Amino acid sequence: MVKVINVLEKANEDGEALTFNDIRLKTGYSDILPVDVNLESKFSRNVPLKIPIVSAPMDTVTEYELARELAILGGLGILHRNLSPEDQQFHVHKVKYHLHGFIREPVCVKGDRTIQSILLEKEKQKYGFDSFPVLDSNGRLVGLLTGNDFMFCDDLSSAAGEIMTKEVITARTETNIEEAYRIMKEKKKKVLPLIDDDRKVTGLYTFKDLKRIISGESNMYNTDVRGQLRVGAAIGVGNDAFNRLELLVKANVDVVVIDTSHGDTKSVIDTLIEIKSKYPDLDVVVGNISEADSAMRLIKAGADGLRVGQGGGSICTTRVVTGTGCPQVTAIYNCVKPAEEAEIPVCADGGLQYSGDIAVAIGVGAHSVMMGNMLAGTRESPGEEIFDEGKTWKEYRGMGSEEAMLTGEGSRERYLQGGDVRGKFVPEGVSGRVELKGSLKQVIHQYVGGLRHSMGLQGARNINELREKADFWRITHSGDIESHPHNVRITRDPPNYQPLQK
Repeated sequence: MVKVINVLEKANEDGEALTFNDIRLKTGYSDILPVDVNLESKFSRNVPLKIPIVSAPMDTVTEYELARELAILGGLGILHRNLSPEDQQFHVHKVKYHLHGFIREPVCVKGDRTIQSILLEKEKQKYGFDSFPVLDSNGRLVGLLTGNDFMFCDDLSSAAGEIMTKEVITARTETNIEEAYRIMKEKKKKVLPLIDDDRKVTGLYTFKDLKRIISGESNMYNTDVRGQLRVGAAIGVGNDAFNRLELLVKANVDVVVIDTSHGDTKSVIDTLIEIKSKYPDLDVVVGNISEADSAMRLIKAGADGLRVGQGGGSICTTRVVTGTGCPQVTAIYNCVKPAEEAEIPVCADGGLQYSGDIAVAIGVGAHSVMMGNMLAGTRESPGEEIFDEGKTWKEYRGMGSEEAMLTGEGSRERYLQGGDVRGKFVPEGVSGRVELKGSLKQVIHQYVGGLRHSMGLQGARNINELREKADFWRITHSGDIESHPHNVRITRDPPNYQPLQK
C-alpha cells in the first residue's frame, strides 16, 4: 500500500523539495524496546539484508576488505568499477571465499603441479585457505593437499601427487549442510569434497564455517544459500557491463548495480533489458534517479531495485555544476510510489549525515540506505592513513572528481566523459579527506543503534512497520538549529555526532 506523507505532498504541491534537515519524525505510542526491533530488509528483489546498510561503489570506500566486513555485520558492499574487470572479479572472490560453508567451485590442482607453483599462486591470489583437491589428468579426485602437507614438505619441487593425502573422505553431490557437518564431525575432517559418479569434484564443505553456521554464530552474517558472504559489484553500460558481467557471474556475485550519474537514459535501459535477457536470475539494481517517471521506466525495463539520489553526496557538485537535481527526501518519496506498487526495493543514496537520517530515509519509504562519506575513513576503507594537524585522516573523493576520472575509466563513463582527455574534464565532484572513524564494526554499531532507538520511538517492530507508521514534521531553520547541541562548547567528541561544517 503506497503511503501518502502530507508534509511531502504539500511540498510537492508548492513546487518545493525537501531534504533531511527539513523534516523530523513524529513520535508515537510504543511498546517496543530498541534491542527487540528487527532490522532485516532488502537491497533488491532477491538480495536480503540483515541491516539496511549498503556501501557505495566508490574507489575510496568499497573494496573487498570493507565489503567483507560489512557482510559479516549484516549489510552489503558494492565493489567500485574503477577496478579492472579482472581485479573486480578478484575482489568478489575475496569476499565469497572468506566463508566456506559450501564452495561450489573449489580451487583444484593437478597432481603433476609442483608445490612451489601452488604456493606462488596461493600468494598471488591471496587465498586464505590451505586445502586443495588434487585431480588426475582426467579431472578425477585422487587426493587432497592440506596445510599439514605443505608444512612437512621439504622439497618444493615435489609434485602435488607425491605429498598429497591420498585417503580422502568424500560425500555425494547432493549432501546438505547438516549431513556434511555430521560426517566431518564423526570423521574429524576439516574439509569434505563432494564428488559425482565419475569422481569429479562438484563442491567442497569446510568444517570451521559449517560449525559457525550450525551453531548460529553467523546468524547476523549476510550470507547466500551456500553460506558464503554476499557481495555486489558496479558495472557500466554497453561493452563495459558485459565485459564485467561474464567474470562477475563466474565469481558468483550476488547483485550488480548499473552505476551511472543519471539512470534514466536509453543506454542504461537498453543495457538493463539485455542483461535481464542474458542473465534472468541475476538481480540488477539501477540508478541513480530522483523522479517517479524515471522509476517507472526502469521498473518496466526489468530493474530488481532502484538506487535513488542525484547530487546529494558530500563530495558531489552535480547540482551546482549542472543546476540540476532534487533534494534527497523528496527524491526518495517520488520514487517510492511506483516502486511500492511494483514491489521493487528502493535504496536511498546520498545526503546522509547522521544515524537519524537513516531512519528518516526508511520512514519516507526506502528499504535501505547507501553510504559513502559515512563509511569512508574506516579502517577497512581503501587508502593510506595520513597523520596531519594532530589527527589521522583518510582520502575520500567523489567518483565524479577530476582525480577519480583521471584514475579510472569507470568514473569517466559514469559521468558521460569517456576517453582520456586530461585537462578537459568537467568534474561533478571534489577530492578531500575525512578523519579516521575507527573500525567499521564500531561505526556500524552507532548507526544501527541510532536506527534501533528511532524505531523504538515510532513503535515500529521492523523495517516495514517503520515505512508504514512514519509521519513527519516540517521544521524551520531555527528548528534544525535547535536539533543540534547549542550554547555549549563540546569538550569531548561523542562517537555518533560531529557538528555540521558550515
